[in-house]
Amino acid sequence: MLLKIFDFSTITAAFHLWLSGKMSSVLVMLIEMTIAGMCALGLFVFLGLVLVYMERKVSAVMQIRIGPNRVGPWGTIQAVADTVKLLLKEGLTPDGADKFLFNFAPILVIIVSMLILAPIGFGKGLVIWDLNIGVLYISAVSSIGVIGILMAGWASNNKYSLIGAMRSGAQIVSYELSVGLSLISVVILTGSLQMSDIVNSQANGWWIFKGHIPIIISFIIFVIASTAETNRAPFDMAEAESELTGGFHTEYAGMKFAMFFLAEYINIFIVCAIGATLFLGGWMPFHIGGLTAFNDIMDYIPSPFWFFGKTFFLIFVIMWFRWTFPRLRVDQLLTLEWKYLLPISMVNTLLVTLMAIMGWYF
Repeated sequence: MLLKIFDFSTITAAFHLWLSGKMSSVLVMLIEMTIAGMCALGLFVFLGLVLVYMERKVSAVMQIRIGPNRVGPWGTIQAVADTVKLLLKEGLTPDGADKFLFNFAPILVIIVSMLILAPIGFGKGLVIWDLNIGVLYISAVSSIGVIGILMAGWASNNKYSLIGAMRSGAQIVSYELSVGLSLISVVILTGSLQMSDIVNSQANGWWIFKGHIPIIISFIIFVIASTAETNRAPFDMAEAESELTGGFHTEYAGMKFAMFFLAEYINIFIVCAIGATLFLGGWMPFHIGGLTAFNDIMDYIPSPFWFFGKTFFLIFVIMWFRWTFPRLRVDQLLTLEWKYLLPISMVNTLLVTLMAIMGWYF
């Protein structure tokens, strides 16, 4: 059934063998790491342009507007024009700010986003680093991002920035618990922390379908908590324009602001990619047990198409949230996590554990 799915590891293995025959192992490793880094940067630029345009068009549809339609066909080059504008803007450092931390904070946020990409499989055999502790690695590295936000808020020497950073810190630390428990639900059923093993375990059905109601609950909690972790509306108290001007990036301009802006959209892509991998099969095609002809047709669709299709579907859902629900107050935001999502997640994890022990899943 899976033989028809093209395996990109054949290309990467052949390239590795070709390089190994030409130069030393150290140079081979450096070249391969450089190529992986350039691909990640290229993906960042592409996603930044596409997701900003998608955000504007989705919001226009939600509000019965047209959206960007001047720069380029159907406004497709509007994001490029905005990037040029940000490149030309002067980057200022406020008086009294900690210059090193102020300048390093946006770099740290981008670095964290890039590191998280490593274990995510974009297709069959198309992964930067298939760690055997992929889920744990993602959970650990993603928690470093809040340090960059707190660093930016404190180093700006601005009360609005500091309050926004403190709100963001409390919000991210709180909702990380629910996200972690949601991921553990799938790990329990799979029996592995490796992302490729989790994808392969869904060859006969995605976990959202064969994991019954507890996995559906985990998926819903994951989507809500991930939206909060990325500081997206209705959980955008850290950047509440009506209260805090711009939150933790109030004092940032030019490319420093653009790096925070880009990191937000990259993080949206990352959490949706994780959700698609763990709950919706990642790059795995849609299969229905017993329908061999249908499954064979699905296998001929390239695996990256499946992965990006599922990921962008979840991105659309998160954007839908922004233009549907009003912003929560700080107390409502924390109450939702500590009184509702976290207790439900804990009970749900016990149910998934019982289900795994008894074998009550497809």
